[in-house]
Amino acid sequence: MGSLVPSEVIEKHILIIRSQKVMIDSDLAELYGVTTKVLIQAVKRNSERFPEDFMFQLNNQEVTVLRSQIVTSRWGGRRYAPYAFTEQGVAMLSSVLNSDRAIKVNIEIMRTFVKLREMIASHKELAKRLKELEKKYDAQFKVVFDVLQSLVEPTSRPKRRIGFLADNE
Repeated sequence: MGSLVPSEVIEKHILIIRSQKVMIDSDLAELYGVTTKVLIQAVKRNSERFPEDFMFQLNNQEVTVLRSQIVTSRWGGRRYAPYAFTEQGVAMLSSVLNSDRAIKVNIEIMRTFVKLREMIASHKELAKRLKELEKKYDAQFKVVFDVLQSLVEPTSRPKRRIGFLADNE
């Protein structure tokens, strides 16, 4: 049986704010099939379940940056800044939203967070193993390791001039 919401859709809604992977209240409400107002009311009725490390309200600067990244506001005429839910906050939502859809969507969101964590960990492990191999082998493989390193950690390329050159250049 296919998932209710594909992980690719969920991944698009995971943002990094305050150095944390979070999801915005309106995105979560859309995934859960409820209005943002209903989601926030459920959270406020159970506020003791949502400490600062589970959920926080965006400040004006964060809202401005987020809106500029999205270009058009999905929030319409909201009177308050959106709330951001960390992975733990999203997990806690399943206990306050009592619908079959909320439970199923929440399971998919948790799986996506785990998948992202595993991808990040494997990237770090690959870079570590590459450095160990580089130490182990001599200069004959230096070129190969330099190319592999550039693929793992791309550096900024020197800027090339664009356009035509005059004969005297």
